[in-house]
Amino acid sequence: MHQSSEAVEAIILAGGFGTRLQGALPDRPKPLAEIGGRPFLSRLLDQLAKAGIRRTILCTGYKADQIEKTLGDCFGGQMALIASREEEPLGTGGALRLAESRMEQKLALIMNGDSYVATDLRPFISWHLQAHHKGSLLLVKTDDVARFGSVSIDDDGKITAFEEKSDAHQGGWINGGIYLLSRDLLHEIPSDRPVSLENKIFPKWAAAGLLYGYRAEENFIDIGTPESLASASAFFRSLRQEPNE
Repeated sequence: MHQSSEAVEAIILAGGFGTRLQGALPDRPKPLAEIGGRPFLSRLLDQLAKAGIRRTILCTGYKADQIEKTLGDCFGGQMALIASREEEPLGTGGALRLAESRMEQKLALIMNGDSYVATDLRPFISWHLQAHHKGSLLLVKTDDVARFGSVSIDDDGKITAFEEKSDAHQGGWINGGIYLLSRDLLHEIPSDRPVSLENKIFPKWAAAGLLYGYRAEENFIDIGTPESLASASAFFRSLRQEPNE
């Protein structure tokens, strides 16, 4: 039985510039890229709703008005959406630090707004709650870690290192862009300067023994490059989420 998601709220990082996609998406932010006739971000919200999440904070920045207008004040009558808008770029860490002030719960399920793991999130939440971790990352397996960088974990599931992106084409575990982080941890992120969660904060927390990895075998896609964006519709069709296409 899955532990309740009632004590968890979500935060979606949706404020980035999407520099590599400017040619493919000249008029909209990356999370609103249409995949199979609907905004990519709506698929993340569907996934959260199925996991029992009822409140989501959207970290917006670039073209924030578009995101907030498109999604409105609620989603499917099931979820309250709260905007946390950065007036200047804060980095992923800074965006989370800003969003922390809008949290109502002590635990946040955080998602990158440009990636998707085809999984039921409830087992991940239950695993985290049962283990009483401060921070957990959902990891996915890939045949080629070169574009993403890899994550190393020990036999107890503790994350020991984050390897940088490289030219080494080999399989391994990568950051799936889905995290469970306590509000206390988020409050530790500096609020006086832009900071990257992935490059600065995660390595620091891992060195302190605060992060654990939940290994998922499910399919993963990100839409961070024109090539991966172009393949996204086929990815979702392969999951049988678009039976009429």
